[in-house]
Amino acid sequence: MSAQKQQFRLGLVGYGEIGSTLGRGLRGAGLEHVTAYDKYAFDGPYAGLIQSRAQDAGVTLVRSNQELADAADLIVSVTPGSASLDSAAAFVGCLSERHIFMDFASATPKIKLGVAERLAGGGALVGDGSIEGTPKNGYAMPILVSGPSGERVRDLLNPWGMQISYVGDTLGTASGIKILRSVLIKGIEALTDEMLLAARHYGIDEIVLASACKTLARPWMDTVESLTPSGVIHAKRRAEELEMSAEAVADAGIEPVMARAVAARLRWKESLGLKERLNGVEPGNYKEAINQIVGAMTAS
Repeated sequence: MSAQKQQFRLGLVGYGEIGSTLGRGLRGAGLEHVTAYDKYAFDGPYAGLIQSRAQDAGVTLVRSNQELADAADLIVSVTPGSASLDSAAAFVGCLSERHIFMDFASATPKIKLGVAERLAGGGALVGDGSIEGTPKNGYAMPILVSGPSGERVRDLLNPWGMQISYVGDTLGTASGIKILRSVLIKGIEALTDEMLLAARHYGIDEIVLASACKTLARPWMDTVESLTPSGVIHAKRRAEELEMSAEAVADAGIEPVMARAVAARLRWKESLGLKERLNGVEPGNYKEAINQIVGAMTAS
């Protein structure tokens, strides 16, 4: 049975791209009370932009953490992850048992636990969230939540059109999923940049990209099941190939930061001696392959 819409008072910490997207979307959906605190809203290079965004959306801007706490029941922090701990610390003494505090910043589980520690004395129900979509998806961008307040936040916001999935009661789970997923997603971005910059030098960027796209057109899980088990056996050969790739990138006048890093990771995997341990036989699937790597790490 789906939760029903209910009016509540929402407070946003930060009114940049994410905060303004949420504020505008929720106000447009009919949520009556949305307040935001942004330390740059009245003094800074983007003050005019923040104020105009808030005015257009019907979001009230306040000048302090205490004012936001007074005006809101659910507080959602959308500051950068680097500001999570300081942002939470600024609410010490402002929150009480009636508050729910949810941090949506992209940060590590350790940081989200630190947020909860800083707010533990006030009695607020704390949780962590991670945004998997982008503001291009609007305020219905996919978001994961976890921790003691996770289910409550989902049930408050989803009826208003948001797309929030609860992933467990353990604080930091949502953030762990996002921040570790970023190793792959942001890594693909950086690898693509390095590949295309070097390929452009050789005049083959379109051809190289088309070739890569053919390989990556299959479901990603198929790629994982292909590369990870075979990688424990063929790490040496792949490392040698990447070292040659790094040379080609360097010859193109591009610092081969990513290629060298990949080669180093593959050389590390080679050093575990898994090919010898497994007598050259590939593990049956990616989980068995990871288990073999972890076992070799433990043994060493």
